[in-house]
Amino acid sequence: MTPPTLRGVGLGAGYFSHFQYEAWNRIPEVRITALANRDHDRAVATAERHGVPGVYRWDELDRMLDEEQPDFVDIITPPETHLELVERIAPRGIAIICQKPVAPTAAASRAVVETAARHGARLMIHENWRWQPWYREMRRQLEAGTLGDLFSLSVRMRMGDGWPEDAYLARQPFFRDYPRLLVYETGVHFLDTFRYLGGEITSVYARLQRRNPVIQGEDAGQLVCGFASGATAVLDASRYNEADTADPRYTFGTVRLDGSRGHLELDTEGGLTLKPLGEPPRLLDYVHVRRGFAGDCVHGLQRHFTDCMLQGTPFESSGEDYLQTVALVEAAYRSHESGQVESPQLP
Repeated sequence: MTPPTLRGVGLGAGYFSHFQYEAWNRIPEVRITALANRDHDRAVATAERHGVPGVYRWDELDRMLDEEQPDFVDIITPPETHLELVERIAPRGIAIICQKPVAPTAAASRAVVETAARHGARLMIHENWRWQPWYREMRRQLEAGTLGDLFSLSVRMRMGDGWPEDAYLARQPFFRDYPRLLVYETGVHFLDTFRYLGGEITSVYARLQRRNPVIQGEDAGQLVCGFASGATAVLDASRYNEADTADPRYTFGTVRLDGSRGHLELDTEGGLTLKPLGEPPRLLDYVHVRRGFAGDCVHGLQRHFTDCMLQGTPFESSGEDYLQTVALVEAAYRSHESGQVESPQLP
């Protein structure tokens, strides 16, 4: 067994942190030595659940960093805490992996990235969507030329967790108070994945709706994105309406890619069907597992982070690169307000 060579600490013990701590435990080169959370009792319970030996109180961040001497910090806290945390961690030169959304505003997101860069601290944004195995396979098929030139990419997402009066309370109650929800918290994943599959996006048109009156932000909408290549991506998303599947959180929707040589479709069970023009469809043989979150994408992302740390290679979702995805989020909200097509503008 490979001995641990990277020491990490975690900040956060909420719903999604469990996917991250569990995945770190399956990466032999990494050891999470301690964690802290604003709710100390929850921190203790999370540490016990995942075998993390050290627990610190939220106001003991400096002591934790002094005593643990980590190679990296995994920030798994709400967006409004990220800038302050990075301002305290980055001057030590410690690498940072930071959950998305990066920050509540585009300006604060830019400040997070610039703070890390100013102090020479490596920063990766925890953007796990592109690490879902079906998207990695789609990228392989595109790079192999199987579909030819990409014409269009369309996603239909129906989560069905946002229609009850108690929507989001059980898992992520802070969703109810977000003034921006669908694009800011969920749609951002798809926008980043569109970039991963189709390249840079030059235009965005958005129509957004709030269907459940008990929340503050939007929970449904449609986005049309234009790529520099001339291709188009469409996101038709709703957290309110339901999908016809037992587990909508596995693939988070259906996807179709159309190209000059045929098309590729993802179903809600992770199946990928390739249909070359003039030929019968066939199911692609690739690996996807119901483990962790959405095809074990958290493990895939953290494996990538680990490899880049050990090899000194760039992160896919570096802070600077991810600002392009943040720009698409802002363009979507501007488009909704203006009723016009908007161009992304880097913060």
